[in-house]
Amino acid sequence: MPRKLLSRRTVLRGVAGGATIGLALPPLDAMFGNNDARADAGADGPIFGLFYWANGTPWHAGHGELQGSSGYPDLWTPATTGPGYAQSELLAHLAAHQPTVATGLTPHTDVPPSPPGQEDGHMRGFMVALTGDRIRPEGFDHPSHTLTALRPSLDQYVAKHEQFYGSALPRFRSLVLGASPARFHDYGHWNAISYNGPDSLNQPILDPGQLYDLLFAVPADLPAVARRAALIDAVMADANDLKQKLGPVDRVRVDEHLMHLDEIQRRLELTSMPCMGPTPQADTPDLLAKTQIMGSLLGVALGCGLSRVFSFMLTSPASTHVFSNLGVPNDMHSTCHAGEWQMVRDITNYHMQAFGLFLDQLAAVVDLDGASLLDRAVIFGTSEYGEGWQHSVAEMPAVIVGGGCGAIQRGVHVREPGGNLSKVHVTVLRALGIDTPSFGFNGGETSDELPGVLV
Repeated sequence: MPRKLLSRRTVLRGVAGGATIGLALPPLDAMFGNNDARADAGADGPIFGLFYWANGTPWHAGHGELQGSSGYPDLWTPATTGPGYAQSELLAHLAAHQPTVATGLTPHTDVPPSPPGQEDGHMRGFMVALTGDRIRPEGFDHPSHTLTALRPSLDQYVAKHEQFYGSALPRFRSLVLGASPARFHDYGHWNAISYNGPDSLNQPILDPGQLYDLLFAVPADLPAVARRAALIDAVMADANDLKQKLGPVDRVRVDEHLMHLDEIQRRLELTSMPCMGPTPQADTPDLLAKTQIMGSLLGVALGCGLSRVFSFMLTSPASTHVFSNLGVPNDMHSTCHAGEWQMVRDITNYHMQAFGLFLDQLAAVVDLDGASLLDRAVIFGTSEYGEGWQHSVAEMPAVIVGGGCGAIQRGVHVREPGGNLSKVHVTVLRALGIDTPSFGFNGGETSDELPGVLV
């Protein structure tokens, strides 16, 4: 039986630009010694993530009579239910990861008559999907689109729940990330999906270079290229010393970890664009390439135990991102309201491509037993409403990806027209090991989970 040599929190250290760098390591046999020790350390605990895209899905008859009047097909809902369902056109991009899908669901929260406008899907659908509650009526103003939440979003609820981390807190309780910088408004709700509570948003990190520097504690005062190039060089001496104490399998794992980071650095440099501002940044207007890089960095962070909770906002609420690469001349929000169904179809298809590429990065990170991050993960994918032309909250998209450490039955389609959206929340929270007698608020309470999803 191998003897434990290292703490789970061991890092490779070095100096760059006069500052100390600490690079986290993936799980190694030397950190645990045997499977019991590994389990006791909680290194393989569940991961929770939110993946969000804007403006729902292409409209069809399930969203309402007006939406159905043009006869557009439903490209989202699978044709069959239960395990091994037939993939729909849009969900096909996720098929390799066996997504479990719930369709037909809608918010069941009450909508107060005053102030008016609280039924707007941009706001009500978002709040129920991400927090299980309605908008806070106090301070709501529909003409100016001013609003806030009543409670934390699911990522923060999980990250701060005593049953999730317990006393074994990682370096980051949660990582709040995003891709597109386009915004419907430059204030409040329209800038983020992660809430601590009323009037308290967590702004996402949108720049891969900034995320890289945060995760690996690279000195911010070094030039952008130098601080990334310095990381591997700075810790190499410590890595070589460490490898002398490790077995052959662990030595290979350390080398592969460094090579993976080196490849991420190379991709950062290839996609870098100079940005004006006090801190040089690396960015790309290509959301697919950017999502891949952000997913790669997140995979390293999760694999090294830096966090077990994240949110990823691909496009922001009511996104005004212009998908010119798809031949769409106007921003997505305007395109939805103009009734340009084919363009919305193309954009949603692109969103799902990005979701699939993001999942690919997490699936590529495996632990000592060959389990991937997705085997441990419960990732809830959703949007702000069912469709964006009329802001319908019928047929809200709800996808659960990952095995949740064996708690989730993968590849199941559950359909319940008019069903309570908070059944997804109950299912997700119970899969994470959080006691959840019920979830949902202000008329949206339910104790029911999605049938046939939890193992």
